[in-house]
Amino acid sequence: MILSKINQPQDLKALSQDELLQLAEELRSEIIRVCAQNGGHLASSLGAVELIVALHRVFDSPRDRLIFDVGHQAYAHKILTGRKEVFHTIRQEGGISGFTKISESEHDATTVGHASTSLASALGMAIARDTLGQDYHIVGIIGDGALTGGMALAALNVIGERKPKLLIVLNDNEMSISENVGALNRYFKEYQVKKWVQDTQKWGKQVLEGISPRLFNLVDRAKEAAKLMLHQENPFYAWGIRYVGPVDGHGLPGLIHILEQIKALDGPTMLHIVTKKGKGYGVAEEDPIYWHGPPGFNPQNPQKVSKGYSWSSAFGDAVTELAFQEPRLYVITPAMREGSGLVRYSQTHPERYLDTGICEDVAATVAAGMALRGLKPVLAIYSTFMQRAFDQIVHDIAIENIPVVFAVDRAGIVGGDGATHNGVFDIAYLRTIPNVQIAAPKDALELRAMLKYAVNAKAPIAIRYPRDNVEKAPEGAWPEIEWGRWEVLKEGRRAYILAFGKTLKYALEAAQNDPEVGVINARFIKPLDRKMLRWLAQEGYKLVTSEDHQRMGGFGSAVLEALNEMGLKPDIRVLGLPDVFFDHGSIPRMHRQAGIDAEGIRKALQEMGVGGPVAQR
Repeated sequence: MILSKINQPQDLKALSQDELLQLAEELRSEIIRVCAQNGGHLASSLGAVELIVALHRVFDSPRDRLIFDVGHQAYAHKILTGRKEVFHTIRQEGGISGFTKISESEHDATTVGHASTSLASALGMAIARDTLGQDYHIVGIIGDGALTGGMALAALNVIGERKPKLLIVLNDNEMSISENVGALNRYFKEYQVKKWVQDTQKWGKQVLEGISPRLFNLVDRAKEAAKLMLHQENPFYAWGIRYVGPVDGHGLPGLIHILEQIKALDGPTMLHIVTKKGKGYGVAEEDPIYWHGPPGFNPQNPQKVSKGYSWSSAFGDAVTELAFQEPRLYVITPAMREGSGLVRYSQTHPERYLDTGICEDVAATVAAGMALRGLKPVLAIYSTFMQRAFDQIVHDIAIENIPVVFAVDRAGIVGGDGATHNGVFDIAYLRTIPNVQIAAPKDALELRAMLKYAVNAKAPIAIRYPRDNVEKAPEGAWPEIEWGRWEVLKEGRRAYILAFGKTLKYALEAAQNDPEVGVINARFIKPLDRKMLRWLAQEGYKLVTSEDHQRMGGFGSAVLEALNEMGLKPDIRVLGLPDVFFDHGSIPRMHRQAGIDAEGIRKALQEMGVGGPVAQR
């Protein structure tokens, strides 16, 4: 076992070519073994194994900085950088992160979980290095999907102008999570199969293998001629960035050779490698979308596992049916078709479906443009990714009260993906924006009611729902809903719990068999049901608010503000997530730690003199 000898990246320097090839296969086996146990980002990490081995062979981490975009392809990097013995804990409570993380290892150049950030980080580090008169290499590793993001393209523009010494590795596997879209992706596909590119690569290899001083001038002139041809063919020359490739990203010896040759070049260089997502594991190669981030599986007999009926599926079914009724409905996603439950919609309504790629800001403003000219856009977006479109929500949508529907998926704590993916800030920033309304359904039927209302409303509306399973609503069911009105689910004599979304089940559990405590489905966060809130306060009920969201600025804060405006001061406790970043791990455990589960709610009630004793934690 070669892997058993590797404790730090420097250990790769002494390996032979055959040992490096064996190491790559052992890394693949270990990634498959651990992902089978824990779930995780399988296909993307398998596709980057040879690249990571080559980078650590050629460069000297942590002195040299290797900057991974998103970070979900960096499992081999984690194993090779001193985390081999704890790799089995990845994404588990108390274990290592599924992404690169500065506080976890000196070899992780950035903490990252969102796409298209690596080139800007690399540029900043290069400027810092040069300003301080230091000397080390900086490598930004970015996928073809992430390269479509506006942040990456803007960084390329500055890199081309400043021209720092910097290597960009473009890992081209034609995939993000869904298939890549857009003109740049189409260019990569066409460029790879051009006959003159393939012929030139073969010819160049033959010449270089037998190169001699007498042939140098000939080769140099050929290189300049090829450069002129590439200038016409390749967009990166327009940015002022040297381009090398495309080359085989799984040909380890060749990859090491070319990295050694180009690492000393001055200025910015882009190395374009072509890889296969899921490489080396048949099922992942055949279906890289499902195997991008599968749950646990049997590695000897890998089968797709039903994850149950999710909120994402409930939204996808609802919007698909609604589109048959409303011909102006148009769905937009920023590269999250599968995750947002939109596969069926994209197939039944392809003419009213747009994937903008990893460009949340573009998606939001495109939605605004559609609404301005008569369409009814629904933007399906994860809470964590909606943060990236904040300015567009304010500037392009809310100021003029443009009716865009935001289907906000993964709202709340999400578990294994950790701090970068927790959707726990959307209420706090959305409710500060005039004209924006926020709702949270208790079930799939209520989701349908809210969606139908929102599509026909005259204002921007966000409908948020968690990463969880939900009971399927009857097909064709479209109940009416009184917008802005809360719902009493259980009457109480002395106190009421105001909850919504994920915490509603905790509230019902906390109030079960206790006639003193009632439960309200506070499904409208903005506008609040001020009429019911006033009645509760004036009648002297004790109140507990509970939310799977940051306590600071969230729903409870909104309730306190409203009560203050009305001059009312009931006995109230506000429960929510504390002012910290929650890491990866068990969602129930984090809810318990935050005190928003049933026990936490019962404890708050007991402190107010309501209810029986609370079980010891």
